[in-house]
Amino acid sequence: MAAIKTIGILTSGGDAPGMNAAIRSVTRSAIFSGFNVKGIYRGYKGLIDNDIVEFKTQNVSNIIQQGGTILKTARCKEFTTVEGRQRAYEVIKQQGIDALVVIGGDGSLTGARQFASEFDFPIIGLPGTIDNDLFGTDHTIGYDTALNTIMWCVDRIRDTATSHERLFFIEVMGRNAGFLALNGAIASGAEAAIIPEISTEVDQLAELIQNGFRKSKNSSIVLVAESPITGGAMGLAERVRKEYPEYDVRVTILGHLQRGGSPTAQDRILASRMGAAAVDALLEGQRNVMIGDDDEQIVYVPFSKAIKNEKPIDRGLLETLRRLSI
Repeated sequence: MAAIKTIGILTSGGDAPGMNAAIRSVTRSAIFSGFNVKGIYRGYKGLIDNDIVEFKTQNVSNIIQQGGTILKTARCKEFTTVEGRQRAYEVIKQQGIDALVVIGGDGSLTGARQFASEFDFPIIGLPGTIDNDLFGTDHTIGYDTALNTIMWCVDRIRDTATSHERLFFIEVMGRNAGFLALNGAIASGAEAAIIPEISTEVDQLAELIQNGFRKSKNSSIVLVAESPITGGAMGLAERVRKEYPEYDVRVTILGHLQRGGSPTAQDRILASRMGAAAVDALLEGQRNVMIGDDDEQIVYVPFSKAIKNEKPIDRGLLETLRRLSI
């Protein structure tokens, strides 16, 4: 394998707070280790369109506290085609890029893995997604900030829920993973979380009502993962209106609120550690691995493991939430 001289960085998929901290860390760690750095704008689309600039230390000054990503991000259908990836490879060669650091979630790392295997190209992945759904890492970049945002929102909704004696369904992101809903529910003192991981096992709504729901309270808040498996907050509210008409139900969908905002200290530190570890991994000759955080230790997780394996929910947390919601 030829020596790596230039590292390209891109952010892909949904943005997550802490991506800028990761970009900063990769850039500065790489320069510190003697590499050249190129910033690729708009994810894989920028790779295909040659939207690439050289990055120096000053390019990443004063960004650690900013949400979003200075490199921008985009979904790129073209990269899912053989022709699109071939074009991206030609641009990489033209730009003299010898390795990539890709910051993103499941879809982004799937694309990275495919590209890496097709062109025998070294790529290191950083888990940047608020969903926290990547296998092999305890935490993903952006998850802690999103969790804090959810808590902040639910605290405010609780004020009005209490005033009006209502049942509130609050929908949070998570696609097919209930980490934000479950931990958000515990952090905000919600009565329950409805998550995709156990939706096929039990009727969570029926269980909620049958367990003497609202017996001792004048208002209730339930966090719902946005997954089609749960039906989402709107679907559940519709069921309540039909099956349990005695409840006055309201829905709040937090949506993109959860993606924004200045990253928490935890996300800034995680992103900084992972960014530096990505450069270390390349120095060690690693390729096609995701940087993970396992019990505060940096680990290298093969793309195939990170993408293919489903990250299990901690069922002990479900029990904790059940006990605390009486």
